[in-house]
Amino acid sequence: MKLLSRKVTCNSHGQDSSYFLGWQEYEKNPYDEKKNPKGIIQMGLAENQLSFDLLESWLAKNPDAAGFKRDGQSIFRELALFQDYHGLPAFKKALVEFMSEIRGNKVTFDSNKVVLTAGATSANETLMFCLAELGDAFLIPTPYYPGFDRDLKWRTGAEIVPIQCTSSNGFQITETALEEAYQQAKKQNLKVKGVLVTNPSNPLGTTMSRNELYLLVDFITAKNIHLISDEIYSGTVFNSPGFISIMEILKDRNCENTEVWNRVHIVYSLSKDLGLPGFRVGALYSNDDMVVAAATKMSSFGLVSSQTQYLLSALLSDKKFTRNYISENQKRLKQRQKKLISGLEKAGISCLKSNSGLFCWVDMRHLLSSNTFEAEIELWKKIVYDVKLNISPGSSCHCTEPGWFRVCFANMSEETLKLSMQRLKAFVDSTTNGHNQSSHQSVKNSRRTSLTKWVFRLSFDDREPCGER
Repeated sequence: MKLLSRKVTCNSHGQDSSYFLGWQEYEKNPYDEKKNPKGIIQMGLAENQLSFDLLESWLAKNPDAAGFKRDGQSIFRELALFQDYHGLPAFKKALVEFMSEIRGNKVTFDSNKVVLTAGATSANETLMFCLAELGDAFLIPTPYYPGFDRDLKWRTGAEIVPIQCTSSNGFQITETALEEAYQQAKKQNLKVKGVLVTNPSNPLGTTMSRNELYLLVDFITAKNIHLISDEIYSGTVFNSPGFISIMEILKDRNCENTEVWNRVHIVYSLSKDLGLPGFRVGALYSNDDMVVAAATKMSSFGLVSSQTQYLLSALLSDKKFTRNYISENQKRLKQRQKKLISGLEKAGISCLKSNSGLFCWVDMRHLLSSNTFEAEIELWKKIVYDVKLNISPGSSCHCTEPGWFRVCFANMSEETLKLSMQRLKAFVDSTTNGHNQSSHQSVKNSRRTSLTKWVFRLSFDDREPCGER
């Protein structure tokens, strides 16, 4: 073991979170309508599979793009040769125009300030390397995406200090919570380098209000720190209030060509809005020329393939297609969310009011045996093993209140969603009608015993899920 680096031997990757462990259990027993109808249904993966038919239709109508041809002539050799890390100009232009379109063309982006990365995971980590030294901290509002513990900390050595948000105001950021997090970091002798937010929020499925965004800009201005706005769900907003990009706020405040203008950075990807996580297309956007230059050099460790860039530049340049796709995809997300909420209501379960994303933030506090995170994990294990639904417990998202869960709805068929709600309702009915679960639970205790300390520590095998970003 002494021949290996500390990075290899230490347990700082975050893979021992119940968020990832639920995936591992799903992979051992995945639901399949025909092959394994009693398997675990994956509701812990934020993938958008609702509009693949639109993408497939475009590909069928544009064979040259998919076949790596231009005007009927093959450009395979051109794409197969080495491309520098700046990316294909045509793709970067199409990407920033798509980003503007999603934001109602209220803001524009300069393709020269975009750095392409292998997904948003790589973009966020690259920004950490650019903005923070070993041991520096970023403040992040809770609840937050569990993968940030891996993406932001594992290789960079940066730290996360939570901004504690609560259900009392719908988990919105407050000035008090921001200041308390900042002071907490100081008590831990951590230098705060910035704030990172996801807007729309993962896992809440809500967009940040204009007042919250103003508050953030005021805060980073006063503290002389950075702001990273992860906007990878910006195209999934299907209900009012609409999405407001941090770039729109900066323009409202006339921040162009100021220090604050250079300290705000955006992360984006096509994993959620287009449902293409396997294509590994991410980007970071910064007005700071030094950040762009350094990040561009770092991107050589995780480039987007030339073939992918060529295909997507053609797709995103088709304005008629993108306009229709954005509209239709949002309609489908809205309809699917309604079906999830309806199914939850039939089971006597409510969720936070949301307007975006691929999931709902579900309130199961009334199903806990006690108001503790231990009770939350016990409930979660019952849902995974008995109900056979993999959902993400709030504790994995660093929620301050036990009993909340993230439940995804866009990565399955409508029939599978219906089945998942039937299973959940049957479980709730049996729980509320007698609480005589002890004998049933003992049958499965042998499987569960080894999972008691799952939340924070675990020795696990080499097989790891790759993440959803």
